Amino acid sequence: MTLTFFKNYLKLISSISLIVLTVLFFTSCSKNITPNNINPPTTPVLSTTPIPSVTPNLPSNLVKGADISWVSEMEASGLKFYTSSGQETDCFTLMKSLGVNSIRLRVWVNPVGIWNGTNDVVAKAIRAKNAGLKLLIDFHYSDTWADPGKQAKPALWANQDFATLKNSLSNHTINVLSKLKDAGVTPEWVQIGNETNNGFLWPDGMASTNMSNFSQLINAGYDCVKSVFPLSKVIVHISNGWDNNLFRWIFDGLKNNGAKWDIIGMSLYPTYTASGWQNANTQCLQNMNDMVSRYGKEVMIVEVGMPWDSQADTKLFLQDIITKVKSVSDNKGIGVFYWEPQAYNNWKGYTLGAFDNTGKPTIAMDAFAN
Repeated sequence: MTLTFFKNYLKLISSISLIVLTVLFFTSCSKNITPNNINPPTTPVLSTTPIPSVTPNLPSNLVKGADISWVSEMEASGLKFYTSSGQETDCFTLMKSLGVNSIRLRVWVNPVGIWNGTNDVVAKAIRAKNAGLKLLIDFHYSDTWADPGKQAKPALWANQDFATLKNSLSNHTINVLSKLKDAGVTPEWVQIGNETNNGFLWPDGMASTNMSNFSQLINAGYDCVKSVFPLSKVIVHISNGWDNNLFRWIFDGLKNNGAKWDIIGMSLYPTYTASGWQNANTQCLQNMNDMVSRYGKEVMIVEVGMPWDSQADTKLFLQDIITKVKSVSDNKGIGVFYWEPQAYNNWKGYTLGAFDNTGKPTIAMDAFAN
């Protein structure tokens, strides 16, 4: 997402045929971010089935996260954040008071302007640490939004051969992480790529045409993370957490090509499904359990979102997916992140936050409470 951007999701089904796979990869997505074109959904699918509105008893080690990468840009534009009672407060402090214990921040290579560049990310990471929050760093490996429909190389890398491209990825990864280390910040988790349904750094790292290259790029990032922060866990992130065929295709391909990862990351935006959030959550749980059984790795929902003005239903959705993550086999379901919950007042056309138009959290955020 840029100053006028917002996300939508691609889908990919690998088990039908190469033709269907290709069509799904490049025509449908859960979040669509295109320059100068923001198209939020107009008819969200909302549940009407009543579910008891009870905040789950969350384990103290469950990751309850929020990606608030927009926060510094929002503040610079004059927007402020308030408690439910209307008291102005710092966004990081507010998140912690709402039960959030972890923050996710995206990183772009050479963005237009300062937002999501290395210095902006380090400054926000320091604020997260000072607020007592854990950190997830999300490398997009692009100068702008990377998602299932677009994985553009940074401009300075565009004409590099594959060996040089891997080296550029490594240098960028080490540079950002080293600056975090110098600032006294250690991320708990690091994502190598964002929503890499069909790989990243296209065309070289496109999974459907060269799974080996994609795997090599993942390994280059993995090794760099471990060289700076040996204990940080590395995430490979795919969208559409209900789509088991997609996840099997990607992670079978990575495994068969020797790729390394610690956690399987998922996005879950049930607004973009035809079957409603209950079915999306049920299918996501089945997928999480299959990932654990098939690969023996932890799983984490690194992005969720529903319309801000369906706050009661969003709360039920969050409570339900949190409960399902807790139930994942072998205790390998480790947490849930809300994507930009603090975005309000139609910020950049994004309508899937969890704050109202006055800058106060809605009851949806109660799902993260202890």
